[in-house]
Amino acid sequence: MTLTLTVSGEVRALAPGFTHVAVEAHGLVNGPTTDESSALLDDAARRLAARLDGRAPHEDPHMAAWREVHTAFGPKPSRTRNSAEALARRALTGAGLPRVSLLVDLYNAVSVAHLIPVGGEDADRIRGGMRLVRATGEEDFVAVARGEETVEHPDAGEVAWRDDAGVTCRRWNWRQGPRTRLTEETVSGLFLPERFGPGARITVHPAAGAVPDGHRSARRA
Repeated sequence: MTLTLTVSGEVRALAPGFTHVAVEAHGLVNGPTTDESSALLDDAARRLAARLDGRAPHEDPHMAAWREVHTAFGPKPSRTRNSAEALARRALTGAGLPRVSLLVDLYNAVSVAHLIPVGGEDADRIRGGMRLVRATGEEDFVAVARGEETVEHPDAGEVAWRDDAGVTCRRWNWRQGPRTRLTEETVSGLFLPERFGPGARITVHPAAGAVPDGHRSARRA
């Protein structure tokens, strides 16, 4: 069954240049990092360094546009960086990109290579449709603190991805909750390359096409 994804009118008004592609992938086999996925991360880091040519990630026009829209709904972008900027900063330091699992490595490589936020969700753990909304502040967000799950709530007006059970990713593309994350048991995934600002409708599709799957369908929303 195809998941439904919607972007609320309030988010459209806040960020009229926003676009994303929803990639559903089925028949997946996840597992530990492989030599191939590690090599993709290394190649993505090299491509990023060439693109930035000595600049900091937030100086890239696309990251600058994301910072502006994050500021518009509240959080300080230097403290709650979008996922692409956070990964880019790691890629350019001695720590390098994290090796998490095969699927996470692959979508992180897409994110870094194209310098766009990419979300990855276990489609079987999503309850109802996915919605990008401005939160009321009453929604539940399950997080992990000191190794234990805890329930938090987004700020009122914060942009967040949610399903029928609550928020799945806070501050648009900053912090994903554990409830829908990809695990070694994941067999169906939902991948969300996101773009905002100049060239938004030009550079999303090449990133979406790099996500591997057994059976894939892609939709622009």
